[in-house]
Amino acid sequence: MATASPLPSNFSQTSTLQAATPSTSTTSGFVFPPHYSFPPFFTLQPVASTRSSQLSSWSSLIQSYCRHNRIFSLSIIDALNTPLFHNASLNRRLNLRDAKAILAYMSTSEGGNRAEFIGTGKKKAGSDEDAGKVWIYWRRPEEWAAALEEWVERTGQKGTVLTLYEIVEGDASRKEEFWNMDMDLLQKSLAVCVKRGKAQIFGGEGSEGVKFF
Repeated sequence: MATASPLPSNFSQTSTLQAATPSTSTTSGFVFPPHYSFPPFFTLQPVASTRSSQLSSWSSLIQSYCRHNRIFSLSIIDALNTPLFHNASLNRRLNLRDAKAILAYMSTSEGGNRAEFIGTGKKKAGSDEDAGKVWIYWRRPEEWAAALEEWVERTGQKGTVLTLYEIVEGDASRKEEFWNMDMDLLQKSLAVCVKRGKAQIFGGEGSEGVKFF
């Protein structure tokens, strides 16, 4: 006899925050999807099909939460105590093992390469080495590169040498999604621009400038 799934019927691989009905919100105005208020969501399920949908939904949630709050990287241990992984009203919290499994999934091609463990590469879930920091790619470096190139084109800054500080902290970029970006992620994204032949980086570490073509 078939066993009923512990997750709600609308909990599917196509679940996205954009399509969700509002349920819980934070002081920053971020609205969580309905399944965030369902206790089993905070424990990865053993049935393969359910787990796959759950991983996909967690990935969508993490990306949307980080995008809303302009978060470019997470400390996994610290994140366990934030509203992202801890629903205080339910008294439910994602444990470290499951958080690592979700982020490991996000770091694979199956998960869209939406995460990358910093300094250790892409580790398997359960590794003792992957509980540090992780990039959250709500835009991957190549997508950030395209956004930077579009901004330079739109604002007429081709041929101008820009400092990295100007790009992520300047008044001209204040309304852009890359404003206040982590410098290391900016450099990863600019490296894509250079590889494409769209930019050249000048200067040494700490005093770099970049010219877009």
